[in-house]
Amino acid sequence: MNAQPGGPASPNLTRLSSWHALEQHAAQMGKAQLRELFAADATRGERMHAEAVGLYVDYSKQRVTDDTLRLLGELAEACGLAEHRAAMFRGDRINTTENRPVLHIALRAPADASIEVDGSNVVPKVHAVLDRMATFSQAVRSGHWKGHTGKRIRNVISIGIGGSDLGPVMAYEALRHYSQRDMSFRFVSNVDGTDFVEATRDLDPAETLFIVCSKTFTTQETLTNAHAARRWCLDGLGGADAEKGGAIAKHFVAVSTNAKGVAEFGIDTEHMYGFWDWVGGRYSMDSAIGLSSMLAIGDEQFRAMLAGFHAMDEHFLNAPLAQNLPVIMGLLAVWNTNFLDASTVAVLPYEQYLKRFPAYLQQLTMESNGKHVTLDGVRVDYNTGPIYWGEPGTNGQHSFYQLIHQGTRLIPCDFIGFHQPLNPLLDTHGQDQHDLLIANLIAQGEALAFGKTAAEVRAEGTAPALVPQRRFEGNRPSTTIFAQRLDPYALGSLVALYEHSVFVQGVIWGIDSFDQWGVELGKALARRTAAQIAASGEAELDHDSSTNALIRLYRQRRTAQP
Repeated sequence: MNAQPGGPASPNLTRLSSWHALEQHAAQMGKAQLRELFAADATRGERMHAEAVGLYVDYSKQRVTDDTLRLLGELAEACGLAEHRAAMFRGDRINTTENRPVLHIALRAPADASIEVDGSNVVPKVHAVLDRMATFSQAVRSGHWKGHTGKRIRNVISIGIGGSDLGPVMAYEALRHYSQRDMSFRFVSNVDGTDFVEATRDLDPAETLFIVCSKTFTTQETLTNAHAARRWCLDGLGGADAEKGGAIAKHFVAVSTNAKGVAEFGIDTEHMYGFWDWVGGRYSMDSAIGLSSMLAIGDEQFRAMLAGFHAMDEHFLNAPLAQNLPVIMGLLAVWNTNFLDASTVAVLPYEQYLKRFPAYLQQLTMESNGKHVTLDGVRVDYNTGPIYWGEPGTNGQHSFYQLIHQGTRLIPCDFIGFHQPLNPLLDTHGQDQHDLLIANLIAQGEALAFGKTAAEVRAEGTAPALVPQRRFEGNRPSTTIFAQRLDPYALGSLVALYEHSVFVQGVIWGIDSFDQWGVELGKALARRTAAQIAASGEAELDHDSSTNALIRLYRQRRTAQP
């Protein structure tokens, strides 16, 4: 591979001696069992962990040895991980296909930090936006900000899509415990009208504030929903008279950089909050895109979340690779994906407030590393970008854990838990239900790792014919992540852990983790198809026979009586 603009040179991955060493090692490890690894090393469970920024990461149940970790470290060095990391932190244009820096780290940098883009320190600009957000959120939360009719705002609806939606939704759900409970927060992203109708069905427009999140203020789905919100709001506030009276400016704010488009919509540009091209959508929840989060939890708690992000940034930048949490997580993902042939990762938070965390990680990881060409545009000859998915425990135990335990596919798991509950609830024996929750988390990791042998099943008195069904092969890898309790700081550090893990994987694979061209084709074709569907008379169709037939079928039947 050639040198990247603004970054270090990238090697041809599968030709590296460290890659071949790992292939040979994986062949030797193919028969290794976690039972045997733990039996041979009484200290394995105490040794194979790392702790920093309030997170304890136990990776002893991954199918690795000290040699595996050493070889992975050598691969990271051969791929120039430290140099790539330094290039990102100093603002080099490592998003090569869009010729942009990648500086979500600047969103959570302290006010006295200096991070330059084209010779200009961007940190003061970040804090200027944060301060404006804080002033606005305090006005809304206190009731000082009034709607068009003089009523206080009690409902906030954030309209966005992709990173402009998944991050705020996840953060709100994760931090709902800290939210202002006399306000409701809802989110609209799907262009399906049901999403908007259900979000507004029981609300009073006079008490509702909309946040329109679109950097360019041209995103089709977001603007479609924003105009639906505009009509709904005006219809409920008096129609044309309300519009002339400036009602939109009292019920809409924007997260955008398109002042002209925002003003034409009717939003006061004084309440337009921007972010920058060096912030990717899936890395933007701690930017102005998080305005709904700040409205929900307040600016102090929002800044606590930023502090958690920043602490993990500093750890990732400065900690030695062998004790570096994101590096360990990223290299284990490479090991499982490329050498153990695992195609998915299950993220299993044992915390109900994190119910949207797996969905958030889907975009963060799969949009970042779902790439089939290198930075030089060469087709890769190895797997990239595993599929991330999951649900909170213990719900998942009664749905898909069967496949994880006894299915034919290897599915590495990330278990996430907290030592202290936010909502203690005693059972009939006076024991906190949280103890049962965490017992399940720990037990699942143990069961996946060690399984149950046929001899153990027979010793329980199981009928011989049922022994195969009740046997568990085990040897299924997992990582357990613990924090003290789910608070804004912990959430920030947890998200940053995965952000930087994604970066590590992308560096090893030699891909651009910060573009998303795969999103574009379907959107472009949808615009063309929408025009053909809306055409009067017989539309001229020039697609394949299946697509043409589907368009005709829909046009014929969309007005049919149910």
